[in-house]
Amino acid sequence: MATITAGLATSHVPLLGRAIDTGITHEPYWRPIFAGYEFSRQWIAERRPDVVLLVYNDHASAFSLDLIPTFAIGCAEEFAPADEGFGPRPVPRVKGAPALAWHIAQSVIQDDFDLTIVNKMDVDHGLTVPLSMLFGQPPAWPCRVIPFAVNVVQYPPPSGRRCLALGRAIARGGAFRRGYNRAGVGHRGHVPSTPGAARRADQSPVGSPIPGLAGARARAGGGY
Repeated sequence: MATITAGLATSHVPLLGRAIDTGITHEPYWRPIFAGYEFSRQWIAERRPDVVLLVYNDHASAFSLDLIPTFAIGCAEEFAPADEGFGPRPVPRVKGAPALAWHIAQSVIQDDFDLTIVNKMDVDHGLTVPLSMLFGQPPAWPCRVIPFAVNVVQYPPPSGRRCLALGRAIARGGAFRRGYNRAGVGHRGHVPSTPGAARRADQSPVGSPIPGLAGARARAGGGY
């Protein structure tokens, strides 16, 4: 049976990705922010998850007002970085985990949650910036990723209660009995501003680990 490693939350502010891509993370303005992530980077490097279920919101890159899924799961083999107006970010293509993603989709839909299944989409900074903050600039991402997009852009968004119930449905469905070591990453509208701010007194990483989706306190937030 697989191990659900933990869950953590982090900002996906697009300028963080820009700072990494242009090599200015050492400058005084940016240095405290990135120093605050050193603990989290070490934490996830030690756990080496095979798959990350990354919960984020799309910023009109894959979806628009023409199509607004409340919950969408990416089931493709890979996902390209989106062009958000200035060209795609210079980051690796995101390798998916289609077998596990389809298993999650099947178990959750049969549990009466309607997911939009996406077999082709580009992923924007909402997904790639968290990967960069945690894994740096590798030639390839060290884990596979299941994109899980939640609508917090267009009214009405799902309630936090609904998100929590969905997380419990994913865990209840036995979706991880496939030999995967999985970590979850979610979006949070906060950036640590001082060295060490990414950890608490209990030495937990950004947002603190969540021991499994069944105990997750999912929230619907907005914007970047």
